[in-house]
Amino acid sequence: NEKIVIQKLLESESNQEDEFDKYNRVDMLAENSKGELILIEVQNNNEYAYFQRMLFGTSKLVTEYINRGEGYDKVRKVYSVNIVYFSLGSGKDIVYHGKTEFRGIHQGDVLELTPFQKQTFKVDSVSQLYPEYYILKVNDFNQVARSPLEEWIYYMNTGDIPDGATAPGLDEARQRLKLDKMTKEELSAYYRHLDNIVILRDNIYTERAEGRAEGHAEGRAEGLMEGRMEEKREMARNMKS
Repeated sequence: NEKIVIQKLLESESNQEDEFDKYNRVDMLAENSKGELILIEVQNNNEYAYFQRMLFGTSKLVTEYINRGEGYDKVRKVYSVNIVYFSLGSGKDIVYHGKTEFRGIHQGDVLELTPFQKQTFKVDSVSQLYPEYYILKVNDFNQVARSPLEEWIYYMNTGDIPDGATAPGLDEARQRLKLDKMTKEELSAYYRHLDNIVILRDNIYTERAEGRAEGHAEGRAEGLMEGRMEEKREMARNMKS
């Protein structure tokens, strides 16, 4: 329920500090228009310690994207989006959202930010400062897609995009899917067609530009000639008078 604008894709494999450090390989790492990090993982095979892997991935990002000597207010917000094609944990839903909050063990209240902290960090709750996790259990989806998120899950489950789908990004995915479904011969013919369009467009642009240049040159020549004739007529009028 939030418009996400990807600013850039980042390096998807973190650097090792030393030989004992563990690589953090991810499928996609992006930065949105707010400067927040979005880590996207697709997992096909069953992995019993996947919850800990999610934790490792976000923790690694938090520490790698803050420079030594910077204040902790520079810690980047991380969203961990996990698209899993196996039965992770025990639950009935297809989408799970996890976040961090601090709840009083006596009063049961949630620890909130002060007005100064809200203004400084531009968030409303403590949980917004911490990494958030999303788990999409794709194989468990077996219903009609009724929301933009469900349209995406349907696509990831079946490989098809319904004609009426309106979720952001699915139109681009639909175009890409057309290419992915082509044979090698069809794809080669399609790319030749695109190349020919570019060449034709360049030729038309060049001819128009040359035509405009010739027109300007002829117009200047005619203008100069007309100007000289007008000078002679003016001289003749002056001599007459």
